[in-house]
Order: sequence, then structure tokens, then C-alpha cells
Amino acid sequence: MFLAFASLIAAVVPMFIYLLIIWFLDRYEREPFWFVLLNFFWGATGAIFLGIIGSIIFQIPLNELIRAVSDGDTSELMNLSGAIITAPLVEETTKGIFLLLVSLRKKFDGGVDGAVLGGAIGLGFGMTENFMYFLTYGTTPAAWLMIVIIRTLFSAVMHCLSTATFGSFLGYAKFKPLIFKIILIPTGFFLAVFLHFSWNLSVSFEDTTLFGFLFLIMYLFVTLAIFQISVYFEGKTILKELQDEANLGLIPAEHLNHIPYVTRRHKYGWCPIGVDQKVYVKTVTILALRKNQFRNTKGNMQKSYLRDIENLRYQVQMMFYNANVAYQKSMNRV
Repeated sequence: MFLAFASLIAAVVPMFIYLLIIWFLDRYEREPFWFVLLNFFWGATGAIFLGIIGSIIFQIPLNELIRAVSDGDTSELMNLSGAIITAPLVEETTKGIFLLLVSLRKKFDGGVDGAVLGGAIGLGFGMTENFMYFLTYGTTPAAWLMIVIIRTLFSAVMHCLSTATFGSFLGYAKFKPLIFKIILIPTGFFLAVFLHFSWNLSVSFEDTTLFGFLFLIMYLFVTLAIFQISVYFEGKTILKELQDEANLGLIPAEHLNHIPYVTRRHKYGWCPIGVDQKVYVKTVTILALRKNQFRNTKGNMQKSYLRDIENLRYQVQMMFYNANVAYQKSMNRV
């Protein structure tokens, strides 16, 4: 009972902390946390369940093939094939199915959203998988502690990074022409599979385990760098789109010195009195992103984005109008 409780805490708490970190990294337009949790929950339940079933089904013909081509003991080769072939292909598929559906949402804004939501799915998967590993292989306190450290710092992070990679490719491809979608989406998936394959292969042999750790650490830093670059360009997009709104007179031009910049947008003193700064910043940020999405879509989706743009502009106008009315009333009372 104590082992089960300790394993549950060791599996849940670190993954939840990781989840909060990647959610906060999306600094311009965060998805609602409940929706990030929904993706996390899919990884922890649906992706695991389908992954187990899919692995069993996929491994059956693979085992038959191994028996057909091998003359000696095939048990070790079957176990290895399960780790380096079946697991990467099946698990990245079961994690990615839900992410693919999520990417169809209108509010799925691009690579940053894809990385965050994909990372959340991967962390959920890693959490459940960690719990099962902690219970199964934690036969002694020392062994339990070692496997907790390794899987918390590396294996679960690998699941997060692999699905985040696929998500970022999905997000980047969403607003590209069809030919780019055909190239980018499979590329993202197989890159996720390759990361998973490389990690499982490296830790399957004692001599290569260190290389696996170093590879994953390097991949983590590269991913964080790319993520930060993506966030930076998202800010540039917001600035560009809102420049048009300032020229049209919807928002004051001086607000462009604050809204597109993470370090300035939450400072006080620049937003007009009577306007809810938090709501205003969120509204115009979404307006900027919807305008950019409008430019990169066609047909009914483009019409839907146009309706959003008109509605968001109206909301901004009403914010300034209501603030002005409230100001005039206060002046009249004086």
C-alpha cells in the first residue's frame, strides 16, 4: 500500500509541475488550463489504453516474423523489437490521434499551441507509464528511487518532447497550403517516432545509455530554443496585425509599445482608466491572431475568422465607449 501511494505521488506531482511550466511558456494567448488538462487526461488514459491494445496487435505479426527469420532464442529479440519498433510507432500514434483532432479546432492557433498541447498529452502518458513502472520495477527502495529519478527526468520528458514535436508541426502546417501539409504533418510524426526510437534504443543497451541521456538533453534545449523563437515571432505577428488596427483608429498607437511585448503588456499605467487591462490585452491579442489566420485560410474557415474579427473589433470599441461613458458620468457628478 505504501509503495502504491509513494508511486502515485512520484508519478503525478512532477508531471503536474512540468504541465504548469509548459502552459506558462505560452505567453501570448494561453489555452484555458482546463483544455490543457483535457489533453493531459487523454495522454494518461485513452492514449495508454489504446497503446496497450495497439502494441499487442502490432507485436503479434512482428513476433511471427522474428520466429521465421531467427534460428536461436527469440525472446530477447522480441522484447527489443517491442521497445524500439512497436512502442515508438504505436504510442506516438495513440498520443497523436487526439492531437490531430484538436488541431482542427478554430482556436488552435499554430505551432506554439501545438507544442503545449502535444507536450501535455505526452506528460499525461508519461505519468501513467511511470506509475506502472514504479509499481512493477521498484522492488527495493534503492531500485525504486533510481527508476523514479530516471523516468521522471528522462523517459517522461521524452514523451513530452516527442508529442510536442508532432504538435508543433501540426500547428505550423495548419495555415499552410495543402502541399506543405502533406509534407509537414508526416515529417512531424516520424520525427516524434525517431526521438522515441532513439531513446528506447539507447537505453536498451548499457553501453549506449549515456548517449541516450546526452541526446535527450540536447533535444530538450534545442526544442526550448525553437519554442522561444516561435513565441518571439508570434509577438512580431501581433505587432504587425495591430499596426493596421492602430492606423484605422481602433486602438491608440502608443498601445503598440506594450501589447506585443510580454515584459510590458502587464505593466500598469498605459491602459485607459475604465478599461479592464487584462480583458483588453487578451481581446486585441486574439484579434491579431485571427487576422493572421484569416489571411492564411480559405472558404468557410476564412468566413468564420472574419466573423470573429468583426466581433472582436466591436468588443474593443465597446470597451473604450463604456470607459468614456463612465468617465463622463464621473465628471458630471464632480
